[in-house]
Amino acid sequence: MKHIKVADLMTDEVVSVAPGTAFKDVAKLLVQYDISGVPVLDDEDRVVGVVSQTDLLAHAGPGLDASRQNGTETEPPTAGEVMSAPAITVRAEETVAAAARLMTRRGIERLPVVDVEDRLVGIVTRRDLLRMFLRPDSEIRRRINDEILAEAIGVPAGDVEVHVVDGVVALDGHVELHSQLTALLGLVEQLEGVVTVASHVTVRIDDTGPTHTDHARHAMPW
Repeated sequence: MKHIKVADLMTDEVVSVAPGTAFKDVAKLLVQYDISGVPVLDDEDRVVGVVSQTDLLAHAGPGLDASRQNGTETEPPTAGEVMSAPAITVRAEETVAAAARLMTRRGIERLPVVDVEDRLVGIVTRRDLLRMFLRPDSEIRRRINDEILAEAIGVPAGDVEVHVVDGVVALDGHVELHSQLTALLGLVEQLEGVVTVASHVTVRIDDTGPTHTDHARHAMPW
């Protein structure tokens, strides 16, 4: 099966800031480009953090005029002082499904895309990924049954039941070998349109150890 990568969907023209960028300048960029956050880059274009709308609101306080009236004059915070760090990033070669799960798990809207040296190469958003998750649940279920269970894994029909609701896959049943279960979960998680997987599949024989000649010792209850 061919899996779409983050590199296929990301935007390579990214609005970014330096750690020393003023608070107000970051806010202006978010408004100007209608975005929810910007990556913060060091001198070598490595992503050191992200400033989101939430970060800005959390650090919003009295302005410079108010501080002068109170007899104290403080400098407004910079991007480096309000950013969330370390940044949550994704590699360009990761699958779209993996990026979507990361966004869902961390509750974020945008993911900076980095190379092997953590240098920024693009950005991917929930909006970019959304079209990949508009697949009908019935299509996802069919692909799991036909392409994964029957063709890739070789599990007899009826041994594993597949239920899909809004991209959430539930698997129930049994397989013969532990290696089959490992392959099954890995392939389903990478399938476009799958948000997450809940498995209640059991195995009879653990064939992942150094030897598996003694089937009775490795047997697991149904």
